[in-house]
Amino acid sequence: MTAPETVLAFDFGLKRIGIASGDSLTRAAAPRPAAVSGPAGPDWAAITRQVRDLGPARLVVGAPYNVDGSESALTVAARGFAAELARRFALPVHLVDERFSSLEATAALKSRRASGERRRRVQRADIDSAAAAVILGRWFAGERH
Repeated sequence: MTAPETVLAFDFGLKRIGIASGDSLTRAAAPRPAAVSGPAGPDWAAITRQVRDLGPARLVVGAPYNVDGSESALTVAARGFAAELARRFALPVHLVDERFSSLEATAALKSRRASGERRRRVQRADIDSAAAAVILGRWFAGERH
C-alpha cells in the first residue's frame, strides 16, 4: 500500500484561481484561499506559498471545455498554467474536465448558506475555490483527462 499523498487542485481563471487541497487517504477536498490572476498573470507568490505550506505530491488543474466538449481559448490558457505549475514545482500535474464545476460549487455554497451552515455571503473567490474542490473530488473519483 502506498503512503497517503496531499494533492492540490486549481480552478484556473483569468481573474482568480480557485485552490483546494485534499489527500489520497480520505479523498476529501477542502477549499483554500483563491489566488488573484490578472493581466500580468497568476499571483505566483500566493500559489508558491500554498505549495510550500502543504507539500503536495501532485497537482490537479481543471480543464475548461465548452458544453459540447470542444476546447476554448480558456482551455489553452489552463493548459499553459498547468505546464507552468509543472515547470515551477517539478510535480506531476493532471488535468480534469471541469465542466459545470462552478455551477455545482455555487449550488452547494448557496445551499449551505440557506441552511444556516454558512453565515457569510458567497463571494466569487469562495465559488472558485469550491470549484477547485469539486475538480479535486472528480480526480479522486477517478476522472482523468
